[in-house]
Amino acid sequence: MLTVETLQSLAKPGENRETRQPTKSVLLVLDGLGDLPHPEYGFRTALEAASRSHLDQLAKEGVCGLLDPVAPGITPGSGPGHFALFGYDPLAVNVGRGVPEALGSGFNLQPSDLAIRGNFCSVFRENERIADRRAHRPSDERCAHLCGLLQQVSLGQAAVYVQPVSEHRFLLVLRGQGFSPELTETDPQTLHVPIPEARPLRPTARLTAEVVNAFAQRAYEVLQPETVIGGNGAAYPEERYGVLLRGYGKYPSLTTLPEIYGIRCGCVATHPMYKGVALLVGMDLLGDAHQLSEQLAVLEEYWDGYDFFFVHVKYTDKAGEDGDFLRKAAVISEVDALLPRIRALDPDVLVVTGDHSTPALLKSHSWHPVPVVLWSRHCGRDRVEEFTEAACAGGALGRFRGLELMPQIMANAGRLEKFGA
Repeated sequence: MLTVETLQSLAKPGENRETRQPTKSVLLVLDGLGDLPHPEYGFRTALEAASRSHLDQLAKEGVCGLLDPVAPGITPGSGPGHFALFGYDPLAVNVGRGVPEALGSGFNLQPSDLAIRGNFCSVFRENERIADRRAHRPSDERCAHLCGLLQQVSLGQAAVYVQPVSEHRFLLVLRGQGFSPELTETDPQTLHVPIPEARPLRPTARLTAEVVNAFAQRAYEVLQPETVIGGNGAAYPEERYGVLLRGYGKYPSLTTLPEIYGIRCGCVATHPMYKGVALLVGMDLLGDAHQLSEQLAVLEEYWDGYDFFFVHVKYTDKAGEDGDFLRKAAVISEVDALLPRIRALDPDVLVVTGDHSTPALLKSHSWHPVPVVLWSRHCGRDRVEEFTEAACAGGALGRFRGLELMPQIMANAGRLEKFGA
């Protein structure tokens, strides 16, 4: 396996910048892109149902394959999926999701802080079992209101910081000494079960588990009078709010992409989680975009200032988690229609893939591999003519681990030296 140290030794930092224009690469990530054939839609995947003439053309001109974000059979979270795409072994760089959520939200995370990703959920009042893990996706305004209530929670062992992220998502930071991320999560990832307590995975995490559980209990008390209201304005009086806590983490120390490859990296993303991962690996956050067309405008605006661009599309994943097959296909179609704007910038390398699969059929992340297409002037060709899961399975890239993608991008961008004599 290629290590960070090996890649660092092969990289060409600052390569002849005085004499020629540096190469430019774009990694376009459609979150949760991979899919399964859906029996209600002619046993097609969302990719197969989408309009994708430009993606297909890219596949004809480039090379394709299937990517396992972590390893075959492993269902990844978004953090591990993205760290792998940037060339980091997600099994070694296991950063709790709370950390990138904090950084991407602009929170000034301290070394001793414990950052935690929170979800507002809804629980049936009659039996205390989870009704909806995302509390029917409340509006951002509703999320901010609920976070304001949680900010009133006081714990003797820790300073408590609560910050809204979006919809059902919030950030919880416990500030104090001796907190450990080695706890079980309180999100069971399923419905119609009680919310479990956090348990320490090591004796040194016992105090942290007590603090986390104390926060959850106080949150229950504070939120008890609130009526559950979904993002569409519908009320659910038979349910109450609860909190699900996961992704415990502390600020890690990583060798960044600029340090490894000597490249200037920019991130164009809409959600804090992905902005946070980008910051951790040494990217600058570019612009303030909320829609895909706005993201491409940011890419165009900053094109001359960077060598590597990470462009993240969130809404494929959201549609998959909601089981909305047609919406997922529509987002892919929107990306396809805007792809010529990226190609008009004349990148040296263009890659389109996902960080994991989120089949609409399953309404969740899954272990299935993700299609990938890599185009450059020197990538070669294969016989793939469609950008779909089935077609990419026969591509020249084969099936490979996610952490092996970044070296291929850098090689096609002419940024790696020969290995050995």
